[in-house]
Amino acid sequence: MQYDLVIFDNDGVLVDSEPISNRILADCLTAAGHPTTYEDSLRDFMGAAPHRIHDVVRERSGAELPADFDAAYHAQVFAAFERELEPVDGVAVVLEKLAAEGVPYCLASSGGHERIRVALRKTGLYARFGEERIFSAQDVGRGKPAPDLFLHAAREMGVAPDRCAVVEDSRLGVAAALAAGMDVYGYTAMTPAEKLVGATALFHTMAELPGLLSC
Repeated sequence: MQYDLVIFDNDGVLVDSEPISNRILADCLTAAGHPTTYEDSLRDFMGAAPHRIHDVVRERSGAELPADFDAAYHAQVFAAFERELEPVDGVAVVLEKLAAEGVPYCLASSGGHERIRVALRKTGLYARFGEERIFSAQDVGRGKPAPDLFLHAAREMGVAPDRCAVVEDSRLGVAAALAAGMDVYGYTAMTPAEKLVGATALFHTMAELPGLLSC
């Protein structure tokens, strides 16, 4: 393999959570007085940290979301995860191949630490990471598209940014990886290829990814 570290996004890359969470987010924003469709949510918030939701609503309406918005939203998301969440098809095989090749990998997500762990445990992926290889935007304060999270993950893993590959499925994530000086592989299962501008390469199924990461 040509990289010293592969950094995976979580939502939509490791776990198939984007349809669930964006459906619920659209409903919660609409109920709070900010009409939002599922498509709107995907466009504006896929790959975003929670603070971006508040920032966008504030910029567009001049209003603040209710103080309990995040807690109520995440309670619904976690309940839905327990009922519905599955791993992304084929991602376990990718992780197995990286481990067999001795290539370190980690997770860097805009989601909070609790959300990450709920998702990984439900899908059986937690044991493939463990605490020392899970990083959240909570750790750095600014979510994607800022590069802070990816740079933090690389630093904690002891790898230079230019030796890292990022696996992402959102335009915010691709922008963050590029800003961090990392190669980024764009997963197009849910996001149109034209939205992942600047990606090193694009792929539509996880079966394609190991070949892209190889020399």
